[in-house]
Amino acid sequence: VQLVESGGGMVQPGGSLRLSCAASGFTFSTYYMNWVRQAPGKGPEWVSVISSVGDSTYYADSVKGRFTISRDNAKNTLYLQMNSLKAEDTALYYCARVPLGRRWRETVAYVPPKAYWGQGTQVTVSS
Repeated sequence: VQLVESGGGMVQPGGSLRLSCAASGFTFSTYYMNWVRQAPGKGPEWVSVISSVGDSTYYADSVKGRFTISRDNAKNTLYLQMNSLKAEDTALYYCARVPLGRRWRETVAYVPPKAYWGQGTQVTVSS
């Protein structure tokens, strides 16, 4: 099982970035998928979740209206479009799969165990 994030970088406040997560080693299309972030010195923060076919999503209040999660099951890839970035969005961003068996309504604010995460990509928002 492998999750490889990319697309992070440094951007000015108000800017945009698009993160990608390439999945392999498991049947991507059968899993709900998350984005989780962790700022320096803080615990992990759930950002968003998307259903296995991509027709339903949830967002943390802190990113709602600015971030958009999506997926392409044909390419085994998860995305996070981040607009209107703020300094407080600075963090390591991880994609993570939700363990099978968890009900959809139980995925809101759910942070999977670290074994289900990728290696992360750094996003820094600074002027």
